[in-house]
Amino acid sequence: MDDPDPGTGAGDPHRDAAPGSPDDRRLSPGATAFLGLGISMGICLAVLVGGGVLVDGWLHCAPYGLVVGLALGIVVAGLMAVGTVKKYL
Repeated sequence: MDDPDPGTGAGDPHRDAAPGSPDDRRLSPGATAFLGLGISMGICLAVLVGGGVLVDGWLHCAPYGLVVGLALGIVVAGLMAVGTVKKYL
């Protein structure tokens, strides 16, 4: 039992794959950055739209809070996307 990772057996074809080879299944740093960006954008939109809905309920001014929250969410998510993409250009 010299295998430090008991989850990978000798029959695993990707066990000894060299980085950059076709058998390498790891995500590149750029892919993980854009995956994180997508998750961050989704959370940002959800929080700002949810905040707009709460403002609508609090001030009884529907749908203005929703529209403002959505607009702010799109602007902030767009700025996040531009900042991330600029790193890779």
